[in-house]
Amino acid sequence: MMRLLRHFRDHPASVGETYLEHAQSAASFGVSMLQGALACFLHALVPALCVTVGSQTVARLHDRMIVNRARRATAPYAPAAPQSDFVAEYI
Repeated sequence: MMRLLRHFRDHPASVGETYLEHAQSAASFGVSMLQGALACFLHALVPALCVTVGSQTVARLHDRMIVNRARRATAPYAPAAPQSDFVAEYI
């Protein structure tokens, strides 16, 4: 039983979150990914629709996951992590 509970604790702790914080963050990412996927499917059917939504979704999620995690790791006394050069313009 303790081994099973460890799976609910270890990964969220490895990214500096509680289980509930991690669940909320993961669900939020999932919703954003579904919205981006829907926009990509619409774009596949009608190329004039949702031209940049997919790439903007990827860039926004990358910023939330990678760049902000680096900022949190250095906060509060170290300077913020440098901005990412990642730009997903043509996905």
